[in-house]
Amino acid sequence: MKVSELKHSGLKKWVEEAQTLMTPDTVEVCDGSKAEYDRMIQIMKDAGLATELNPAKKPGCVLFRSDPSDVARVESNTYIASKSQNDAGPTNNWKDPAELKKTMTDLYKGCMKGRTMYVIPYSMGPVGSNIAKIGVELTDSPYVVANMHIMARVGTKVLDVLGSDGFFVPCYHSVGKPLGQGEKDNGKWPCAPLEKKYISHFPETREIWSYGSGYGGNALLGKKCLALRIASVLARDEGWLAEHMLILKITNPKGDVKYITGAFPSACGKTNLAMLIPTLPGWKVETVGDDIAWMKFGPDGRLYAINPEAGFFGVAPGTNNESNRNAMETIKKNTIYTNVAITPDKDVWWEMIGYDAPGKLIDWNGNEWVQDKNNKDQKPAAHPNSRFTAPASQCPAIAKEWEDPKGVPISAFLFGGRRPKTIPLVNQAKNWIHGVFMGSIVGSEVTAAALDVKAGTIRRDPFAMLPFCGYHMGDYFKHWIKIGQGKDESKLPKIFFVNWFRKNDAGKFIWPGYGENSRVLAWIFDRCDGKGGAVETPIGTLPTPDAITRPDGVSDADMKEILNVDIEGWKKEIEDVRANHYPKFGDKLPKELYSELDAIEKRLRG
Repeated sequence: MKVSELKHSGLKKWVEEAQTLMTPDTVEVCDGSKAEYDRMIQIMKDAGLATELNPAKKPGCVLFRSDPSDVARVESNTYIASKSQNDAGPTNNWKDPAELKKTMTDLYKGCMKGRTMYVIPYSMGPVGSNIAKIGVELTDSPYVVANMHIMARVGTKVLDVLGSDGFFVPCYHSVGKPLGQGEKDNGKWPCAPLEKKYISHFPETREIWSYGSGYGGNALLGKKCLALRIASVLARDEGWLAEHMLILKITNPKGDVKYITGAFPSACGKTNLAMLIPTLPGWKVETVGDDIAWMKFGPDGRLYAINPEAGFFGVAPGTNNESNRNAMETIKKNTIYTNVAITPDKDVWWEMIGYDAPGKLIDWNGNEWVQDKNNKDQKPAAHPNSRFTAPASQCPAIAKEWEDPKGVPISAFLFGGRRPKTIPLVNQAKNWIHGVFMGSIVGSEVTAAALDVKAGTIRRDPFAMLPFCGYHMGDYFKHWIKIGQGKDESKLPKIFFVNWFRKNDAGKFIWPGYGENSRVLAWIFDRCDGKGGAVETPIGTLPTPDAITRPDGVSDADMKEILNVDIEGWKKEIEDVRANHYPKFGDKLPKELYSELDAIEKRLRG
């Protein structure tokens, strides 16, 4: 399709204006076809940017190596450009929208010279769902087009739903590397230097402008940019929830089904939980989504969730058959790998894949690499943030409802962090407000590996949304409180706090985690129906010692330890929240959360 054939006059005008500004050699409107995806991959192979992997081992898979300056989200260059700085809040980088647009417009002038502008119409969520939203991304990167094919629903079918006057989120993206006459990339990943990278969000006008990076969430603008930062603003204004949450389908031995969501900061086992293989006999866990949940109230007063994405954009290192067999099965074919190592027979390898490196590898920088286990300072073969992009439909555990346009009814929310002490294995909130309080204090203990923060301190990541909330987090907490106000609480999801990471005095994990977490999920499942052994405590409702069946290697004493209410530890927790966490949000911190803090403190004093 040509730009002149676009039926949506606003979209057509916007694309034409961008074309005038960015001066690409040609413009293509993406149709979302398999032929188009294959063509993008071929373009990048021809440019020396993509390496085809061994078709006998990884059919339909390709490998990319990015520039060393372009390997992850650039949070320091990510902006929430609301009209008022106060609306962005203390946890976001703010720039004046008029000034930022002027700076970026200057960068965009002629930025696509020598390249093709691809117009990518995409739906976040099943096409036509009343929970879904449409975005249109303009990009000069075939890598982005191919990844967006996997991560969203792309093409003509989206334009059909958009019609002649539908709402869409306009998304500018350029790698920021125009080409001179006859110039080519010649195998060098195109991007701009760090100081010229911008990932900008304009909440009031619902726009995303990205420049200079070709990698991940900086460039795949449906992911964190639309699905969380802009969607969180839309959700606030329209009365729904856009959350950094996995979605699970759980079936008990009787065949009863419940759906739960979970929010966890990075390095807390979120993807592993999303594709969990239960060890508890008779229980079944299936995946609806691994990263993001959009939830709206249905006619029955319950919250219904969709996974707005169509693929998995997962971190490779640490993914193996023990930690996540379903992910390993998912990425055996039709997958885009970025910044992993390649073996002599053109297979992939990364640290903690479950076996030693097979011979001489080519590392993510394109250099020869031989594993030396005696050298603790050896640089990794795969970048620590190396990724796989794979269709969710390939996951062996994908639930049949994962693309249901109505969404799935949510029975429980889980919040969790990596906490070696104090926080019990599982704790149920007393009510909705108490649950919002629990979500607002989520955090993980900082290890000695983090040089910028004292080891043992808690790095708070409320609702696991700190880098992704598109407005002031104090107002975000208020929105969560408002969602529950005046509602029938029996229809709202129950809220739980989980912690798989408790350690004993010797520094060893007490709970084995992974598939054994199904034992905790079983208790949560029962609690949603008011069943399961439970005891009221000052911090919430905990399981009775016999309510969770113990896995092998976990003693009665261990269970008592991880289900114990550490009164002194909790007093310190409350003190830290009151002194160091809540004050960050100033007068926008809802008074209800301070009241909750006071109430828990009073209960702890007995």
